[in-house]
Amino acid sequence: MLNRRRFLTGTAVAGVAGIAGLRLSPAFAQSAPQLQIFVPAAPGGGWDQTGRTMDQVMHTEKLISGSQITNVGGAGGTVGLPQFISQWNGKGNSLMVAGMVMVGAIIANKAANNLTQVTPIARLTGEFEALVVPAESPFKTAADFVAALKADATKVPVAGGSAGGSDHILFGLIAKTVGVAATNLSYVPFAGGGEALSALLGNQVAAGISGYGEFSEQVKAGALRLLAISADKRQDGIDAPTLKEAGIDVELFNWRGVFAPPGISDADKAAMIALVETMAKSEAWASECKNRNWTQILLTGDDYAKFVAEDSARIEAILKDLGLA
Repeated sequence: MLNRRRFLTGTAVAGVAGIAGLRLSPAFAQSAPQLQIFVPAAPGGGWDQTGRTMDQVMHTEKLISGSQITNVGGAGGTVGLPQFISQWNGKGNSLMVAGMVMVGAIIANKAANNLTQVTPIARLTGEFEALVVPAESPFKTAADFVAALKADATKVPVAGGSAGGSDHILFGLIAKTVGVAATNLSYVPFAGGGEALSALLGNQVAAGISGYGEFSEQVKAGALRLLAISADKRQDGIDAPTLKEAGIDVELFNWRGVFAPPGISDADKAAMIALVETMAKSEAWASECKNRNWTQILLTGDDYAKFVAEDSARIEAILKDLGLA
């Protein structure tokens, strides 16, 4: 458990030395806390990458003196969420990584728990989705992919994250836009990005949808072909059209952030926000985000809580429209 005095002392110094000057004092380094990071997904996916990158940056910046990462995968985070709520209750040194995928999974799975039961700390990154196929695929363009969907969507299995998540939502939106019934889609959900990637590389599915960062290395290596991204415009360093350019009038922006458990004190909440803000404003974090094609969209505390509530309502409406809720 976090030594609260040390944690509050450390993050108070971070608020002055880290946030204002982006430099850490020896006093802060000596009082840096232990941090527990809970990832409600299997290793290899976007949440796991986010948690491990945070851990790496916080160590580099000497914001923490030690850490532990716990993975509990399954059902878009709805397997891990109840554990975080019940078993991590009141642990002020703990953060859970989550995002749009969990919002959708909660709704699609009619989960008993939701994000109103945890403590919003910060929205960190946003990422456009990517539509990819194996290098050997006959689909050379997004138009080829759409043509196959229209011919027989049941014969075009698409790998992605858990049911109801951002990957599933994007697939449904693409289908709806091109006139294919969502009920005819063959969506293959995986608990982690690593499993979805293996299915793609093994030619077990026709295509895959996920954040570009999860596919970028294999795209650059030539093992996967990038057909389109769900951005509003072409992105620097990414050689692919947007879905809109490809004639599919769809945009989607996936976000990731962190939450503390329920039952923590206001002081611990404020200290954790200060810690994450310091990390998010560091040069090390900026460098990692650039390397991973993550867009920084920092939003903390009550503003973040409001955003989560509004996004939950928006996603519920989309899933109902697609017949997924």
